[in-house]
Amino acid sequence: MKLATFVVDGARRVGLVHAEDTALFDLALAAKQTGSDPDPFRSMLDLIDAGDRALDAARALFESRRTEASCSHPIREIELIAPLPEPRQMRDAMAFPLHILQGSRGSALQLARESGNADEVARLQARPLDELPPVYRQQPIYYITNRFSVAGPRTIVKWPRYSKLMDYELELGCVTKGRASDISPANAHAHIFGFTIYNDFSARDAQRVEMLGRLGPSKGKSFDGGNVIGPWIVTPDEIGDPYDLRMSARINGETRCDTTSRGMLFSFEEMITYISRDETLMPGEFIGSGTVGNGCGLELGRFLQDGDAVELEIEKIGILANVVQRQD
Repeated sequence: MKLATFVVDGARRVGLVHAEDTALFDLALAAKQTGSDPDPFRSMLDLIDAGDRALDAARALFESRRTEASCSHPIREIELIAPLPEPRQMRDAMAFPLHILQGSRGSALQLARESGNADEVARLQARPLDELPPVYRQQPIYYITNRFSVAGPRTIVKWPRYSKLMDYELELGCVTKGRASDISPANAHAHIFGFTIYNDFSARDAQRVEMLGRLGPSKGKSFDGGNVIGPWIVTPDEIGDPYDLRMSARINGETRCDTTSRGMLFSFEEMITYISRDETLMPGEFIGSGTVGNGCGLELGRFLQDGDAVELEIEKIGILANVVQRQD
């Protein structure tokens, strides 16, 4: 299933995406019409908390009421928001080695360009990529970001006033289910509710300064609406192998990245096992894969401009589209 959160008459609803991604089936409304319990469908977190029985109930409601026009809304006519507007936790990893290496070089290149050091730019461009630091293969590396700064598809992402270098980041996102700690590798897959697209918008100049402090990013990542997820969450049964999905990024219609999700240093299952060591993993947490290789402007030396339209697409999920806008 593809599951979305949308707004009708000022109220948030949970819907099942159908009709080739053009319509939303209103699960709470359908439950009321059939005399079923609507509580699991009041929010995405309620649905996740209710477990697999709620997903089975959603499928049954859709099959029984799918032809009822009153139960569906055309997607083009409603406000689609982030499928998980307030995750219980939000972590972002660094799982793609090419991005790790190219991102580091891209930051050094940008600094050389800003200082007008053409010789250093040429030297860095000619030098082969460094070896991947061993720590990235030893354990999953991630940071925790602001779970309240989540936005969804179609939104205008406001450029933070303190930044001159705005960037997009193409990532695969995972949403968890089931509360547990010390999850074994064999059981980790059972804690995946579904997958979505993540655009980890970044203020690169602010982030570059923060990383000198060796504590991770803060204002480089945490600004209103900077964590964009969507357009919906797709359950694992529809995804198949999440580690072999086509991924692409387009800016104003120009393709800047066309790759796949292959080659992650750690799978989401391995991340879940690691995160849950002596720590309770909550249902409704969000885990980002980290940016795929060539999936951001930092790697390519091409940052966003005011008014740019950003489209991230992942096979079997859909397209996450946003516009960036400077603030005076």
